[in-house]
Order: sequence, then C-alpha cells, then structure tokens
Amino acid sequence: MYSPPPVRVGIIGSQFISSVHAEALRHCPHAVLAAVASPTPGHAAKLAERCAIPDVCLDYREILARPDIHMVVLGVPNDLHCPVVVEAASAGKHVVVEKPLCLNLAEADRMIAACRTAGVKLMYAEELCFAPKYVRLKRLLDSGALGRPTLVKQSEKHDGPHAAHFWDVERSGGGVTMDMGCHAIQFFRWMLDGSPIVSVYAQMSTQVHGDKTRGDDNAILILEFANGVTCVAEESWTRLGGMDDRAEVHGSEGSAYADLLHGNAIETYSLKGYDYAVEKAGTTAGWSFTMYEENWNYGFHAEMAHFVDCVRNDRTPLVTGDDGRAVLEAVFAAYESARTGRKVALPFPTTASKPIDLWRPA
Repeated sequence: MYSPPPVRVGIIGSQFISSVHAEALRHCPHAVLAAVASPTPGHAAKLAERCAIPDVCLDYREILARPDIHMVVLGVPNDLHCPVVVEAASAGKHVVVEKPLCLNLAEADRMIAACRTAGVKLMYAEELCFAPKYVRLKRLLDSGALGRPTLVKQSEKHDGPHAAHFWDVERSGGGVTMDMGCHAIQFFRWMLDGSPIVSVYAQMSTQVHGDKTRGDDNAILILEFANGVTCVAEESWTRLGGMDDRAEVHGSEGSAYADLLHGNAIETYSLKGYDYAVEKAGTTAGWSFTMYEENWNYGFHAEMAHFVDCVRNDRTPLVTGDDGRAVLEAVFAAYESARTGRKVALPFPTTASKPIDLWRPA
C-alpha cells in the first residue's frame, strides 16, 4: 500500500512563534524539519540547535531554491507576509502563514492569486481552531447540546507583544485588534461554520502603551453574523500576570464555558517571573497560570500536523488564505467603526494600506 513521503519543511523566521512552530513540527511523524532562515546572525543557529534542524540560512531565498523542501512556515513581521508568500508560491512551495494574513486586502488578493496560480496551498495559521478545549466546545455546539447558538464570546489578554515590530504600526498594521482580534474573528467564523459577517462595531483605546505605539491596546468588538448570532471579542495588551484566553457559547438550550488556562494549569506565584514556552513573552512576575504542554494546549501541534497532512495527502486545509482575507476585512471594518463610532456593514471594500490608518492616520 502506497504511503506518501514525509513533508520536508523550511522555517522562515526564528523567534517566538517560529520556535513554537518548530517544536510542534518536531512532534509530527510525517514532517521533517529541513532548514531554518533568519537574517539576524545567530538567531537561526540557536533555533536549529534547540530543534535539531540540520541547515541554517541567513537568506530565506536559499530555502525557497531547494527542490527537496515542500512547505515553508512563515514567522516573519506582518509587512513581510505578502512578498515572502508570493516568492514562496513562485518557487512551488506550500505556505503556512501566521496571522494576520497581511496588511491589507490588496495584498491578501495578491497572495491568494499567487498560490492559486502556482497550484500550492496557502494555509492560515489560526491555532484556536485546533486548541483541544475549543475543539470540544465546537463539538458540543455541533451536536445540538446547546440548542441554536445565540451568543458567542472570546477574549484574549496579556501585557503586550513579545517582538518590537508589533508595536510599530507601520510594520504590524494595527494594535491589539490586528494582533489578537483576528484570533477571535476566525474563532467565531469557525464556530459558526463560516456564516458570513454582516456588521462590525468596535470600541478601541490606547490605555497603557502610548509611549510605545499609536496602536490600540484595548478593544471590544461586536460582530453580527448572517445566521443571527451575535459575537463579542475582548482583546487587551494591558493584562498583567500572563495570558488569559477563554470562550463562551450560549444557545437556546444551554451554555458552555471554555478556559484554555484555568482548569489544567498550575497556579503560580513568582517574584521574578519565568519564561513562557521557549522565549519570554511578557512578564510572569506575581500570579500567573503555568501550562503543562502549553503549545499542545493551544493547538499548535494539531495545527501543524493538519497542515502537513494537507500537503502530504492533498487535502483542503481547515483554515485557508480565503479565511485570512475574510478576517482581515472584518479587522478593517472594526477600525473604521472605532473611528466613526458606528456599526460598519460588510462587505467592507477598502483601499486603505493598513487598518490603523482608518482609526489613527499617520
């Protein structure tokens, strides 16, 4: 019986999220980590040593030029997503791109078209669609246990980004809504089986980090879907004590609450703090919730295994570039709503180069 060969993977990027992806891929039996690239001397070598990756490059184009590499996983700043994806597609590589998909809708269309023309898969790395607790939550909803859905909520909060480029809105495209609101939007779309978003209302502010960014560090989003369900996202870069990530689903016959950290975490108090995952991501001094197998709990292992399977067996990804574009359109609508104080209807065509420009132009 024929068994497809393993998928050889190149990692483009070497810091926090690339470390997470590499660790997840190490646990995938059908993936082979072949190379890692970073323009900063020493960074790729450090990740390669930690994850037993045999080849190190300063230029990601060396990875794209290798015929033995089938798939690349991008962990680069938001403003580089589009050009690298287009180059990867031209080189015939399947692509996993981190959220948000890119800076604007024109870039999204370019990326989707490039991958479609090249016949490669464009996969959108939304790990919440693979987080075990959230997968179980969706199964409850799909089974009818909660009746007809009426309200879905998701919140993600911590004390700020782990990399400098997130603070720079010229590179990131926006603040916490762009960084973390995109998680909630795709979570809602997934929970509701792709029902279209019909309107977005948002309130945004910069409460704590005005010395670092002109982006929003607190945001509340209210989304209405075509199936009549209302969804609420709460996003913050101002919460101390580590990550908080939870969701609720309310229906006509029940409710369910899923908290990714409470319930299977070690409540921890530390005067000096400790490292999250592989790299430090914000302060953990004081009370926090230490995760056992944090990356697995967040769905990264299942996500990467799924994407590898899609390449290896030519399956359709659960989360694609088209999903990433739909999320980005809703993010733009949220920044427009925050500017006008009004609900914004979708579709929301815009030629703005970045979401932040709709709320706080340069």
